[in-house]
Amino acid sequence: QPPAPPAVASQSGGCAVAGGRMTDTRRRVKVYTLNEDRQWDDRGTGHVSSCYVERLKGMSLLVRAESDGSLLLESKINPNTAYQKQQDTLIVWSEAENYDLALSFQEKAGCDEIWEKICQVQGKDPSVDITQDLVDESEEERFDDMSSPGLELPSCELSRLEEIAELVASSLPSPLRREKLALALENEGYIKKLLEIFHVCEDLENIEGLHHLYEIIKGIFLLNRTALFEVMFSEECIMDVIGCLEYDPSLSQSRKHREFLTKTAKFKEVIPISDPELKQKIHQTYRVQYIQDMVLPTPSVFEENMLSTLHSFIFFNKVEIVGMLQEDEKFLTDLFAQLTDEATDEEKRQELVNFLKEFCAFSQTLQPQNRDAFFKTLSNMGILPALEVILGMDDAQVRSAATDIFSYLVEYNPSMVREFVMQEAQQNDDDILLINLIIEHMICDTDPELGGAVLLMGLLRTLVDPENMLATANKTEKTEFLGFFYKHCMHVLTAPLLANTTEDKPSKDDFQTAQLLALILELLTFCVEHHTYHIKNYIINKDILRRVLVLMASKHAFLALCALRFKRKIIGLKDEFYNRYIMKSFLFEPVVKAFLNNGSRYNLMNSAIIEMFEFIRVEDIKSLTAHVIENYWKALEDVDYVQTFKGLKLRFEQQRERQDNPKLDSMRSILRNHRYRRDARTLEDEEEMWFNTDEDDMEDGEAVVPPSDKTKNDEDIMDPISKFMERKKLKESEEKEVLLKTNLSGRQSPSFKLSFSSGTKSNLTSQSSASNLPGSPGSPGSPGSPGSPGSVSKSTSQMAAITTKGGLVGLVDYPDDDEEDDEDEDKEETLPLSKKAKLDSS
Repeated sequence: QPPAPPAVASQSGGCAVAGGRMTDTRRRVKVYTLNEDRQWDDRGTGHVSSCYVERLKGMSLLVRAESDGSLLLESKINPNTAYQKQQDTLIVWSEAENYDLALSFQEKAGCDEIWEKICQVQGKDPSVDITQDLVDESEEERFDDMSSPGLELPSCELSRLEEIAELVASSLPSPLRREKLALALENEGYIKKLLEIFHVCEDLENIEGLHHLYEIIKGIFLLNRTALFEVMFSEECIMDVIGCLEYDPSLSQSRKHREFLTKTAKFKEVIPISDPELKQKIHQTYRVQYIQDMVLPTPSVFEENMLSTLHSFIFFNKVEIVGMLQEDEKFLTDLFAQLTDEATDEEKRQELVNFLKEFCAFSQTLQPQNRDAFFKTLSNMGILPALEVILGMDDAQVRSAATDIFSYLVEYNPSMVREFVMQEAQQNDDDILLINLIIEHMICDTDPELGGAVLLMGLLRTLVDPENMLATANKTEKTEFLGFFYKHCMHVLTAPLLANTTEDKPSKDDFQTAQLLALILELLTFCVEHHTYHIKNYIINKDILRRVLVLMASKHAFLALCALRFKRKIIGLKDEFYNRYIMKSFLFEPVVKAFLNNGSRYNLMNSAIIEMFEFIRVEDIKSLTAHVIENYWKALEDVDYVQTFKGLKLRFEQQRERQDNPKLDSMRSILRNHRYRRDARTLEDEEEMWFNTDEDDMEDGEAVVPPSDKTKNDEDIMDPISKFMERKKLKESEEKEVLLKTNLSGRQSPSFKLSFSSGTKSNLTSQSSASNLPGSPGSPGSPGSPGSPGSVSKSTSQMAAITTKGGLVGLVDYPDDDEEDDEDEDKEETLPLSKKAKLDSS
């Protein structure tokens, strides 16, 4: 049976044909075009007719889409175009040098009908399979060939094999001779006679004869003729054809292709296939693919074009196999039942999963609309619940194959996967959700190069990408899915990051861990760029940026740069909520520390950090400019090989000069105007309302603020200039001053300027027993940070407490922490005494 076109549901026609009669399934066709990769692209399904088109001045083939009646194809039947009929239901031709077309008919009768119309226009006998020469020839060659109407083949005898081989070789350069040779081989049943001689040669061990047969059979392949392929690839002939191709004259020893196919390559029916035609088609396709990939020598550029029909033969076979399996409901039901049955033994389950993986791989030959139907069928059969069961098993090979199947589903239809995981979340715990299983496999990848983790991270990125999410009248996939993801899955994704950053440097810094954390950071950076309030709320509430910046102390430069890139993406948003979070937690400290530790080396780290500060300067982000100069100028003022930091200082001084009134209230008001800030009371009301809103009910664009801002008063918003003034007063009142510029091996106050009482030492690496803020070991700027002075003066301690608990808490992301977060939100910030006095006096 020749391969049929892809199976499509029948519909009554809607396209008129010549003679006024309505179309039926006989005229139902698929239109294909051949792409640059020599693969057929499906252009749609419709009904074909042939009629005279005035515009084209001739009889033409018209195909109108069955969906909307639009014109899929309008092609004039050119008298000189070579049309080929293949596999009884295909008509193939070239409209231009690199533009091949094919019509795949649902029924043979329809193909014959249109073929007769084409032959009628060209004045040909419909019994031929090709109407014209494929390539123009010189007049002299055409005259010589036309002088003899047919090609006489030598009698098929052992003694004449050399003569036959020479005839085949001499015919290949001429299209017309190839055509005549192909017709002669078809009409005289010549191939089967040649294969009989092959058996004789093998029995006699006639190596010379076997070498001639190799050349003859290889030449027949290059004739590029479907009718010959159907004979050669038939059940009775294909193994003998492969046998002939074992005796390559250029090799000293024959190959053992038949032995491999019969003894090594075993056909396993994991689920019995009842349809003999389907079974035969699977065998045939495997063997023909083997011939193409392994048996035939690598074709030259000239020969590659002559094997296009072989590519097409395999392509349409695969399309037909997928269609036949897809329609066999009993087969698929049994497949999924055994996959998920606990009683199925491991070896059997592995075979079932491998079959399903190959089935999905075959589906890649389908065109989009057919593939859509294919995956819908698999979805209806329960492929996603089955994958969930399989991914939870211990067998690594089974899980790997299941991951490949999952990748096919996500790449083709991410919405289908998203819909499934949101539905299952209503019934299952977080730890057995499909997406969380995928994240766990990514985290636990044993490959030193994390090849599997990279694949899985790409799939997660596709799933959380708003660009491929749908929006309908009654629901928005982006709102629903992102709400689900941040509630049920994000804590699983960030768990390795949070577990590794509890101190002021990564607790585990081997290469594989660094690679994994870099992958996680890439996805988080993608989320910062493409998600809105979800990621902002998560970063600020969970203090994620501070934990990420711990990785800047990694010995792996690529991981430190990933952490920097994450912060750069946040700063690039120019979002004042993010900026306030960065300033409160003094999150420029790890960056400046890394910059100074890098020294004078001119490398990527140096350039990336300077670019971040340059962005703040060029974009004139006033709050960050003031924060950086007030706190880090002493550490950066000597950097003169770029003008970035001096430019930031100039920006800062210009801001100060614009202040008309030196009083704090006036300066705060003016600076707030420069930041485009609204009335502080209004801001407080909005923040209160935001925190009283359930996270799942929020829409994009809502404000997000750290929990510590919930009860913030106007006095609590200390702008950088007021902090600068306070530090200046503290400086004058202290007995001793220590400046820290370049030695940053230990932690220190983010301001790089600390005042101590006369009784303290200036050893910046000594440990302090002063109490840390709860849950924040080594928090930036906290009095008890490791490396801070042994005894901190009272006023300095109070000043450091400006950084709120909400901005400092080192959360390990477990669901049980939510209640503690709520309690923290209700606490007031601790203000410096000097600030309170000043505010009271105003």
